[in-house]
Amino acid sequence: MLVRQILGLKGGSEVVTLPKGVTVAQAARALSEKRIGAIVVVDGEVPQGILSERDIVRELGRRGEGCLSDTVDSLMTREMVTCAPEELADQVLQKMTDGRFRHMPVMEGGAMVGLISIGDVVKARLSELAMEKGALEDMIKGF
Repeated sequence: MLVRQILGLKGGSEVVTLPKGVTVAQAARALSEKRIGAIVVVDGEVPQGILSERDIVRELGRRGEGCLSDTVDSLMTREMVTCAPEELADQVLQKMTDGRFRHMPVMEGGAMVGLISIGDVVKARLSELAMEKGALEDMIKGF
């Protein structure tokens, strides 16, 4: 399955973004309200980094609530690993596993066209495997 198909299954490619300079507290509020695990930090429309709930929790554990007044650009991961719509789910899953992260921006022609999570990829892969299993069972039964 391709990343493009996974985005289609998600039913929308809206990516929650925040501008540089927003506080970590505001980002945490947005993550909670939207029930998501990561936000892409942008400068205008250009992605600058990604901030995950894990990043916030790690810093809270290290420094305490003082980090909540920091800006998102101080905690975000600047070197984002991205994927393209034409990449295979298995390739993306491998990148996420190797990098130990759960969210990946989807880029096409220099623009962000979506964001997929490891849950999105696993769900798509399980669906694909179920279809393959059904097809194999039908072949064995002679349908």
